[in-house]
Parts: sequence; structure tokens; C-alpha cells
Amino acid sequence: MPVFEEDHEPQTQASNMNDQPSEPSAEITYPPMGFGKHKPKMLLMGLKKSGKTSISNVVLRKMRPQETLFLHATTTINKQSMAFMDFQIWDLPGQIDYLDGTYDASSIFGGVGGIIWVIDVQDNYMQPIQRLTDTIVQLTEHHPDIKYFVFIHKTDSLTDDYREDTIRDIVQKITDGLFDEGLENPPVNYYPTSIFDHTIFEAFSKVIQGLVPQLPTYEALLNSVAASCRFQKVYIVDVMSKVFIAEDTSPSHTKTYELCCDFIDFIMDISDLYSFARPPAADAGSQRAQDIASQTAEAQIKSFRGFTIYLREVNAFLSLIGISREPNFDNEKAMVDYNVQIFQDKLLEVIQRG
Repeated sequence: MPVFEEDHEPQTQASNMNDQPSEPSAEITYPPMGFGKHKPKMLLMGLKKSGKTSISNVVLRKMRPQETLFLHATTTINKQSMAFMDFQIWDLPGQIDYLDGTYDASSIFGGVGGIIWVIDVQDNYMQPIQRLTDTIVQLTEHHPDIKYFVFIHKTDSLTDDYREDTIRDIVQKITDGLFDEGLENPPVNYYPTSIFDHTIFEAFSKVIQGLVPQLPTYEALLNSVAASCRFQKVYIVDVMSKVFIAEDTSPSHTKTYELCCDFIDFIMDISDLYSFARPPAADAGSQRAQDIASQTAEAQIKSFRGFTIYLREVNAFLSLIGISREPNFDNEKAMVDYNVQIFQDKLLEVIQRG
């Protein structure tokens, strides 16, 4: 395995974090983190004005949360693709019941890996809970493999005590409703969210991790690199969306996630100044394209809230982020680079196999 012989300059370290995956024709293409023969889609569902479209725009289109106030109600199915994954996200209008027999449910729910159901805590949540319960009961018979993720949304508007009581009440009502219908321990996960803080990105990351079939392999690789580099926590992340694809199996804390998100924001802010352009796809086989593709963007920041944060690009979409408390991290940088290079090679092999 190659060893990095010298550190990159700061300008180079944050270089190509600004590549735009939405324009693959102008870049060297990389295989997505695929699902092999199974390519599920994910649905965003919930009642009208619950915040579904705002979530998709903030996470996937990098819209500022304040700008979502000007979004119109969704009246058609909006389909968005994730550049680093091999599936689509469908934002469904909330005023339509897709299981009432009017629509072809198999064309909508066939091949769905997960459903995100958004509940607005600022509104009366009894109706969306009943709709969710009815949906799970009806889909369980024909689509038993679907996983459900309940976003208890807009919790930033509640006080701490009332927030916990509201979350507990919603979870209990959904659990009781499904139990009354004969469903015990259904595949339902709950996440309090808000587009005005990191919770929406953390919840979205958990959803993606729940749909990635290679997750145990990624976790094993991350556990290995965390031990060899003495990272306190390590992630694979899509820097454009701040969606964390995988993490090592050590305990995870929201503060650690927020730390990484703030670091990514910092990297994205300076990437316009130091980014280098990828060659056109037509030149992908040229020596220049190969030379540029072999360059790996890297960034490191010390004493960031008491941590050293290390970022290393894996491919055009994904990066590794490691968090360390080692006081002599600079002295061990060569070892870290070597171990991360081995991790990168193995991860790309797994992605290639799909």
C-alpha cells in the first residue's frame, strides 16, 4: 500500500470537496454505493404541510431552512436521486390516500425499502397517527419488508419537558394502535427532527444506514480503521448532503455528529477558493484524468472544541471523517495516512462489488 510521503498544503487539503455530483457528465464517474440486484426507493409521506418537501429540499438540495417558508404545497410526486446511492426518494403529496383503491398501490409501494412518515408536532397529531397505523397495517400484508421511520418533526418549537412528553405520547399511541391491529414489534423507528438544527441530518443518516445492505461490512472496516488510527469516532459521509452512510460501532453522541457537521460546513465554505476541476468524462482515460483522479482531498483541523478532526476523500461523493483526542496526532499522521489509505482501497473494492 502506498504511503503518503508529505502532508498536503491546506489549500490542497480542502481542494475538491466542492465537486458537484449532480453533473456526472462533467466529471470522472465513480460507481455508487449500490444495492446489487435490489435497488429500493424511499418514500416521504405524511399529511399536507407536515414538512416533507422542506426536509427533502434542505437535505438533498442544500436549501437554507429559512427559504422553505416560500415553498408551495406538493401536488405531484417529486422524485429525487441520491448521487452516492443507487435509489430514489419520492416526496408524495399528503392530501391523497394512496391505498383507497383509486391508485395502483403496487406501482407506488413496489420496491420500496423504507417509508419516512413525517408528523408535525405543532398540529393535532391524532389524524396522522391514524393514517400511519392504517398504512402500516395495509402494507404489511403485501409489502412486509418495508421499514418505517417516523420523523416527529418541528420539535425545536417545543420546550424541553414538553418535547419529551410529546415524543413519548406519539410513540405510545402508534405502538398501541399497531398492537390493537395485531402487529407486535413492527419495524418502526422514531426520530425527533427539525430542519433548523442537526437533527434532520442525523435522522436522515439513520434512515440511509437502515437501507444499506453492506452496512455490516462498512462498520467492520470502520472499526478496523478506528482501532488502528486511534480515532474516538469515525464516519463515512456524503459531504454535499451531510448524510452519514456508516459509522463505527462505538457509542454515538449527538454532539459528536454536530461537531462533524460544523466541520463539513467549514470545508464547504472554503472549497470554492481551493477546489480543482475534474476533467470531462470524455477525457477519463487520459493521463491527466488519471493523475487528477489519484489526488485525494484531505483536511485536518486541530483544537476544534478539544478534538482533532481528520477528513479524507474516498471518491467524488464520499469522505471519511475521524475524530481524535490524541495529543500527539501530528506525530502519528504518517501512520494515520497509511491506515486510511488501506481502508480506502478496501472500501472501494466493496463499492465496486455492489
